[in-house]
Formats: sequence, structure tokens, C-alpha cells
Amino acid sequence: MDVAVGLLVGFVLWFFARFGLGGFYTIGPNERAVLCTFGRAQRLGTATSLDDPLARELMRPDELERYVYPQVRVIGPGFYWRLPWQSLHRASIATTTVSIAYDPENSEANRGGQILEAVTKDQLNTGLTGQLRFQVSERNLYAYLFGVKTPVAHVMAYFVSILRDRIANFEHPRNAGGTFADGAAEVGAVVQGISINDLRKNLRDLNERMDDECGASAPRYGIRLEAALITGIDPPPEVDSALAAINTAHNHVSSEISLAQAAADQRIVQSRRAVEIETLNAQAEVEPLVALAEQLRELLGQGGPGAVDAYVRNARIALHRRARQVVLSELTGGRS
Repeated sequence: MDVAVGLLVGFVLWFFARFGLGGFYTIGPNERAVLCTFGRAQRLGTATSLDDPLARELMRPDELERYVYPQVRVIGPGFYWRLPWQSLHRASIATTTVSIAYDPENSEANRGGQILEAVTKDQLNTGLTGQLRFQVSERNLYAYLFGVKTPVAHVMAYFVSILRDRIANFEHPRNAGGTFADGAAEVGAVVQGISINDLRKNLRDLNERMDDECGASAPRYGIRLEAALITGIDPPPEVDSALAAINTAHNHVSSEISLAQAAADQRIVQSRRAVEIETLNAQAEVEPLVALAEQLRELLGQGGPGAVDAYVRNARIALHRRARQVVLSELTGGRS
């Protein structure tokens, strides 16, 4: 009997130490957790990930049907206690920075996680270097913990697939009028097929497009890609010198075109100024004649033809005073 009591007391003490004191847990400032009861995560009613406006904004209609996850109760930082039949699943929400060539399943892949290879639209195998920042999405923690087996590896593969597709189909950005964004349409057309040149000159545009296209990773996989920064594009060694020569020729032609455009613009401005000056001179000559015609019209209306003849006689006298020589016409009877 004493042995049975001792065993019962020992079991009670073990149970209290194991599930009573051992049931307490803490969640750090950069952690979030989901509590499961008998393996089922605690849900927020019937709410799903589709109730998040961000999911409907970033995902396509066909993706909305496939990526539907329940909304669960997220445990924030603090000190808690759980029951013996409850399990805890933690996730760090700290921002993580990795190389774009990082492969969590194979550390030797992509040259040790340093260079990511991609094929350009002109069939050149090029190496990409850069960084990627991502963070676990607290708004869709179920997808991260239970939706994908290895979420980081899955999201990295998702990012790499989008990046390689952008590299393979990247074209020089154009304006609404069909010209290139840098204004050199004719010169740009010469090197349009050299996609590595386009990529190097438009890294910022490529990074912005990657940020836009990777925005759906949070509602799909529970990991939000904060920023993709591609810093280097290295062509194959056999074409590097050829690309350098093409860039030099392109820069020379662009410079000549810019100089020609500047000279043409200067000539246009000078021509406009000359036209304005001649117009003003013509107006200065015409205005006295117009004023004189108006005065003669008034004299004719007020005093009749005699007033006009008197005005002409007086004007002739004034002209004779200033003239050095006077030529008389016989046809007019000596009047000039």
C-alpha cells in the first residue's frame, strides 16, 4: 500500500513538474507563435487569408482559389502557460538578409551561394549578384508554419524563378511614344539586342519590377519579400570585351547625336530671334504708314479733297526744305 501511495505521489509530482512548471513559456520581441490544441491551430472564427485586402490586391483570381488559409490567433511577446495537450509553434519575424544565390537546401549550389546564373534574351549565360531581404508575415502566419514544408526554400525558388523570367524577357524601357527612356531611340535600337547592356543600365528598373512582382509571396507563402537589390551582372568572359567595345561605340554615337541636337537647337533659337527682330522692324516701318493713312482718312472726311491737297502741299514744302536737289517733271507742269 505504501508503495502504491509513493508511486501515486511521485506521478503527481512528476506531472506537476512536467506539465505545470514546464508548461510556462515566453515569446521574445522578435518572435510570434501559434498555439495548437490536439494539433489544431486556434482559429479566429471562420476568417481566412482572403479576408485580407492585401491578398485580393496582389494575387490573381486563380491564385485566390488555391491559396486559402485560415486566420489563426497569433501570440505576441510575453509570458504564457499552456496545457499538456497543447503544442507551440514559434516563428521569428526579424528581417533576414541573404544573397540572391542562397539555397537553404544545398549550401554548395550557385557557386557556394555567391552567384546566381541566368540566361538573357540573347542566349547568354550571365552571373547575378545581390541581396534579398525577407520577413515572416504575421498577417499570414498559418501559411508559413503549416502551409509549406520548407517555406524559406520555397520562397527563394519562387524569387529565383521570377528573376530568371525577368532577365530572359527584359527589354530597354520605353516611353509612351515608343522611344527609349533615355531619349536615344535610334542609338538604343542598335544595341537593343544586347540585353546585358540593357540590364546594366536599368538595374534600378529591374529591382523595382522585382519588388512589384514578388509582392504576392506574403499571401501565398507567409513570407514577405521586402526588397531585392541586384548589384552586379557579369557577362561571360568571351563576350565581355565585345560588350565593352559596343558600349564605347554606343557612347561615342550618343555623344555625336547629342552635340548635333544641341547645335540644331541653337540654330533654331537663333532663327526664331532673327524672325522676331525682322518682324519688329517691319512693324516699326508699317505703323507710321498706317497712322498717316488714318490721318489722311480723317482729313478727307472732315475737310474734303481740298484739305488733303493742302496737307500734301505743306508736306511737300517741308520736304523741299530738307532736300538738296529737286527734280521737276515736265509731265506735271513743273510740279514735283
